[in-house]
Amino acid sequence: MKKSAITILTLLFAMLWGAQAQDTSCCGIFPSRFDTKVPKGMVWVPAGEFTMGSMGYYARPDELPTHRVKLDGFWISQTPVTNDEFARFIKATGYVTTAELATKLEDIMAQLPPGTPEPPAEALLPGSLVFKPTERPVSLHNPYIWWEWKTGADWHHPKGPGSSIEGLGDHPVVHVSWDDAQAYCKWTGGRLPTEAEWEYAARGGLEEQPYVWGTETVDEGAQKLNIWQGTFPATNTEEDGFYFTSPVRQFEPNGYGLYDMAGNVWEWVGDFYRPDTYRKNAANEVTLNPQGPINSYDPMEPTVPKRVTRGGSFLCNDSYCSGYRPSARMKTSADTGLIHTGFRCVKPAE
Repeated sequence: MKKSAITILTLLFAMLWGAQAQDTSCCGIFPSRFDTKVPKGMVWVPAGEFTMGSMGYYARPDELPTHRVKLDGFWISQTPVTNDEFARFIKATGYVTTAELATKLEDIMAQLPPGTPEPPAEALLPGSLVFKPTERPVSLHNPYIWWEWKTGADWHHPKGPGSSIEGLGDHPVVHVSWDDAQAYCKWTGGRLPTEAEWEYAARGGLEEQPYVWGTETVDEGAQKLNIWQGTFPATNTEEDGFYFTSPVRQFEPNGYGLYDMAGNVWEWVGDFYRPDTYRKNAANEVTLNPQGPINSYDPMEPTVPKRVTRGGSFLCNDSYCSGYRPSARMKTSADTGLIHTGFRCVKPAE
């Protein structure tokens, strides 16, 4: 059964109530042994082996230890799924996203510490989390300062009632939960990438580089991605040209011809989140096609199952998360949709 509880919303309850080419035939390296049509909008990522994780300056504990991973080749979406693409899915299937469903009280209470009072009825109305900039610089230790639960926010009303995706057809779809993303990929005959597939694809053939384009920092040279520039979360200078999402082909692709593998929106992957996943994989000389752990555990929220997101977003800044590094990991509950989270799909070679 699809849940509609929102993890960050549950934490708020706990706190408040006491507890530019469209043709992909030029991109990637194709599987020569197959006489197959290129899946629309997808790029071939060849089989290979790479070092997963990071030991860089910004690396977090759950990006360690680095370890060797070997993968079969796969097709992956050249861009995050766009509003136009997601709209076709909705029209064809009649699918209703998590953010458009009322939150079930039992789902909320199951993720809250025992003894937490029930939230008010209006907090269970359909909605999602939107970004709320602050008026001045604030402490970065409390993310609830810049997140706001907004009734009526969903994939086609990204900033809440009165907003729309008109003119944003080539922007990535947002406010989609893991369940929504998985449903879309299944409709296309694919699935969400594994965490290892996503990182390997993001690196674009580069080995152990800090960024998807190499070693040059985000502030050097031409604009490379859509991120927060300025003082987060108060002032965005918009040097990259965007405050929120940007068109999916706005910036240069990586070595495999993939766009937005850094910045713009976080992207769901298939794996459960655990902070010890890499330690277990590092016990192997090489891990072949890792599928992730069989369950989730986040010591910060042990009652909330999490899935991994990758790639950073338009809200990422070095002062806060540096999430646009290919090794950076984020975790979110599967039933959560946010204004800076989207996805892309993969398909096997067959």
